[in-house]
Amino acid sequence: MSSSPPIRSVLRAIELLRALNRQAVSTIDKLHEQTRIPKPTIVRMLQTFEYSGIVKHAPQHGAYFLTSGVRPLTAGYHSEPVVVEAAAPLMDALTLRLKWPTAIAMLDEHAMIVRYSTIPLSPLALRHSTINLRLSLVSRAIGRAYLAFCSPEQQDALIEALSSSHEPEDAGARDKPTLRRCLDQVRELGYAHRDPQVSQASNTLAVPVFDQHGVAASLGMTYFSSTMKPPQAVERFLGELKETAAQIGERLRVLQST
Repeated sequence: MSSSPPIRSVLRAIELLRALNRQAVSTIDKLHEQTRIPKPTIVRMLQTFEYSGIVKHAPQHGAYFLTSGVRPLTAGYHSEPVVVEAAAPLMDALTLRLKWPTAIAMLDEHAMIVRYSTIPLSPLALRHSTINLRLSLVSRAIGRAYLAFCSPEQQDALIEALSSSHEPEDAGARDKPTLRRCLDQVRELGYAHRDPQVSQASNTLAVPVFDQHGVAASLGMTYFSSTMKPPQAVERFLGELKETAAQIGERLRVLQST
């Protein structure tokens, strides 16, 4: 690979696109705050993006948002494609029925990474996006659902690694007996909830997704804590969430065998 210095204008364009993706609508001031790119440069770049069809003016003066024109930019991204291919239509249908956003995540080293989310389809989402969000195996529902159902050998290795993690949400792994009791309960019940200390505003109900090799991912549905308590969420939504996870697993097994 060439040792030539990177092209600064390209780096700035990528940085600006990342900033635009952090919120639904962005102002020039907000983009400048996030990127430190000079405002006149930001304006020229946004005009170029608008000309190419990936950005539009919002109704508010000086505000911009990404359009669906950015989707083809990710068409060649093939990491974890089978899981997303299997899960996306089923998750979309679930959110259209239940309204709450769902996410599917896969293991990446010692955390779960969100690979697909139905936030754009949900009128009840708290975030603009969770794609590529890292979730703790210890404190998050999606992480607990995976850790509880992976093989004993993998679980032991992950807990050992997590016990020396410096991430605040992984601190519970240092108390291994308590963590194992939590995971045993998750395995017995068949589902997991988020540690209530992580967030007071919302909670997540999560279940494992299995392929032909074992647990492949976790599927979670997030809801407002003020709207439902965990037992109510289990009563109302666990059946459909588990059914969707089972259907994703069936699709995965078919895709993996072709």
